[in-house]
Amino acid sequence: MDEISWRDGRDHRVRWRSQSGAPAPRRVVVADDATRADDAYRLACEGTALLWRGDFQNARQLLRAMARRIDRPPRRRKRRPSEVPAFHLYRQARAQRARTLGMLLIPFEPGHVIPLRRAPDVRDACTEVYGPDDEPYVTSLRELLGLIGAHEWREKGVPIPALGGDHVYPHYGVFSPIRGEYVDLVGEAPLPSTKTAFDIGTGTGVLAAVLARRGVERVVATDNDPRALACAEENINRLNLASRVDVVQADLFPEGRAGLVVCNPPWLPAKPSSPLDHAVYDQGGQMLRGFLTGLADHLEPGGEGWLILSDLAEHLGLRTPDELPTLIGSSGLRVAGRLDTKPRHPRVDDPDDPLHAARAAETTTLWRLTT
Repeated sequence: MDEISWRDGRDHRVRWRSQSGAPAPRRVVVADDATRADDAYRLACEGTALLWRGDFQNARQLLRAMARRIDRPPRRRKRRPSEVPAFHLYRQARAQRARTLGMLLIPFEPGHVIPLRRAPDVRDACTEVYGPDDEPYVTSLRELLGLIGAHEWREKGVPIPALGGDHVYPHYGVFSPIRGEYVDLVGEAPLPSTKTAFDIGTGTGVLAAVLARRGVERVVATDNDPRALACAEENINRLNLASRVDVVQADLFPEGRAGLVVCNPPWLPAKPSSPLDHAVYDQGGQMLRGFLTGLADHLEPGGEGWLILSDLAEHLGLRTPDELPTLIGSSGLRVAGRLDTKPRHPRVDDPDDPLHAARAAETTTLWRLTT
């Protein structure tokens, strides 16, 4: 168990919590409402954490002030690098930003209670992620705000047009279908004649639910993340689809074969920098490769595999344009058809985004694969 220690008239040592896997800061000073943003930012950049003892809402304001200092544009705009360096520079900058903002810390008493003025009741949000806790601990304010945001999404849900506007309720650490274009593709693609489908890497269970609503009699939804399995099970039950969708733990494929096998793997073949990155980054393209090389052995005769994948990796130079077609062919598969769509998120139209050119050119494709 990682611990964090500091001195405030006397020595303190309590448990350190970090869902991102960040180590406990080794240098800690006590901060309060009198702490200036410039001083807090300087200390955080130097690797010194600030344990907050003032008003909770003032801590949020301080965090925003630190973020403004990080995000302040340089006086001289640098020449935009090529896409591969741009991507790696972007990730480095985001990682440094996360480390710096993660230096503002919040103490907790047993039962997930924050002993600060004007602190919100976060017991439900913390229990959903950390579980019950009867000991004091410390975590970063940035992580806490992530827990609160995830709790709010879990409460209100995400409306899914392909489910007739019904909602899916994402859990913390499970990829949320806020970008719904890939879900729409599964709702629109011509459905092969089959009674059974597999949804590989189900996450929230949204694609399994869409397939069941479209008339597939039995859907087996797999994942190897306990959080995703719990999330998918809850969503399937909420949608009254438990009689048609089985949620099972598996690395990729369940046992047997199906007339339709669907997979929406992480889109970028890069190394996750934290446990929460696995929904976005597929190191070495392992999941993509595993799905394609194993698909033929899990398809019924005449069945189809649906691979939903963005070409953002190609525009970033992380995958060559011929790599995917080559992998499809070498796996004994052929392309029976494809459906394309363009992303609909705000960063597509943001010229100040470091990856703007790649995002603007991005296309998401549903590949219909057969043997």
